[in-house]
Amino acid sequence: MLNLGLLVIRLIFGLSFARHGTEKLFGWFGGHGIKGNAGFFESIGIKPGVPMAFLAGLGELLGGLLFAAGVFIPIAAILMVGTMIVAIATVTGKNGFSATASGYEYNLAIIAAVVGIFLTGPGAYVLF
Repeated sequence: MLNLGLLVIRLIFGLSFARHGTEKLFGWFGGHGIKGNAGFFESIGIKPGVPMAFLAGLGELLGGLLFAAGVFIPIAAILMVGTMIVAIATVTGKNGFSATASGYEYNLAIIAAVVGIFLTGPGAYVLF
């Protein structure tokens, strides 16, 4: 059951994270694409917006897919945790802890799940 539990955690967090990457890169699932995210990034001081939006989207997509697949977990962890640290530092951190106040609570939950998988390993059910 442990391996199944690890798979569930990896799939939910990894595929959700990858979805956010497709929103940034391609505008899928109601996302704003590169240009929309570039404008937001520049408005919060992350410049130049277009390359940073591309890198953020690519990191989310790649990190999420690697995490879900259970491969290259150290790379996936760096991409996912790094993204969440930037999100906390630039957007959610100033709002306090509570997710209901747009705080960093959910960012911290993602970090905990990713670090937990990094420390324990991905389990037996991995892509290869």
